[in-house]
Amino acid sequence: MSKNVIFFHGGGSREDFKADEKLVVSLLSELGVDYSVHYHYLPNNGTPDLGRREQIGKEISASADGVILVAHSLGASMLLAYVSENEVEKQIEGIFLLATPFWEGKEDWVNAFKLQSDFATRIDKNVPLFFYHCKDDEEVAFSHFEIYKQNLPHATFREVQTGGHQFSDGLKVVAADVKEL
Repeated sequence: MSKNVIFFHGGGSREDFKADEKLVVSLLSELGVDYSVHYHYLPNNGTPDLGRREQIGKEISASADGVILVAHSLGASMLLAYVSENEVEKQIEGIFLLATPFWEGKEDWVNAFKLQSDFATRIDKNVPLFFYHCKDDEEVAFSHFEIYKQNLPHATFREVQTGGHQFSDGLKVVAADVKEL
């Protein structure tokens, strides 16, 4: 029986979904036949957080226990928000976050994406948590990775030298960590 992975895309548009499809293909290729990856488009529902918390919650609730969660960019930050703000009833095998923005600022639109100030204390430390960030990411500054490193010392952090925001060299490093679970 294959292990189940859910991949949450970044951004809020169908174009962002299509761009992240390359990440999913890379992950599937590296993981092999022992894994299945669930990858669905999450439409912008018009709410301030684009509906991501609710959509992510529904996807996790519909999964089997032992699910592996992988997310990119906005999807990663919203997955982190969801698991730090909600009681998750499903057993999560591991969480893998790619190019995760740390939302800051006082603009109204940013507030919907921000983590709660105590987010780090509310994340289940029994669930393996991994962060990946390319040093040459042109969309999410590498400093965001460093903020998470300071706040979540129990997590595993992987610096990737090159690959930009879309991890152009693929997700071999992510797949290797998933296989180690």
